[in-house]
Amino acid sequence: MRNFRKLNIWNDSRLLVKEIYEITSLLPSSEKFGLISQINRYVISIPANIVEGSAKDSQKDFIRFLQISLGSAYELESHIILCSDLNLIAENKLSLIIDKIQVLQMRIASLIKYNKSKL
Repeated sequence: MRNFRKLNIWNDSRLLVKEIYEITSLLPSSEKFGLISQINRYVISIPANIVEGSAKDSQKDFIRFLQISLGSAYELESHIILCSDLNLIAENKLSLIIDKIQVLQMRIASLIKYNKSKL
């Protein structure tokens, strides 16, 4: 088993959760059961799947959960862009958060690649 607390991607994804929750708290309440709910689920899924994968014995299972985490990061990015399309997020805020999401995506993808090389 791996110690998820030592994984930088887990720590970074925790910080991203906080930032996304701050953003979604500013969205209109009419989106409570729409965009807000979806976005919050995607961002929570990122660290949750890193943790779950860390608890798995096999390398393949760990990789699979990292892939799920990566998928959630891409879904998050898409929904944040949709919020911008709907003029719910300011352009300057969008660029900053998208950059953070994309860096996390690249780091998760790198960890997947590294772990695949160990198979």
